[in-house]
Amino acid sequence: MYSYEDRIRAVELYIKLGRRVRPTIRQLGYPTKNSLKGWYNEYQQKLDLPAGYAGRPAKFSKEQKAAAIEPTSLTTAALRPP
Repeated sequence: MYSYEDRIRAVELYIKLGRRVRPTIRQLGYPTKNSLKGWYNEYQQKLDLPAGYAGRPAKFSKEQKAAAIEPTSLTTAALRPP
């Protein structure tokens, strides 16, 4: 995970080098091509980058997770021989 300063430095160098990915990555030693392009696109839309890492929203709610765990005990009981 890169700090806000690292990401801004990468985007500014990317712009300075004429939006060329390889020279930017070669000079900095980071990030990946896709990360750099994503940071640049976000920078273009908001004219800044978020200070922290937002992450992804959870795929399943707590209720869904709990419901997925409950049936396992019933299944194992049903599979036992009589």
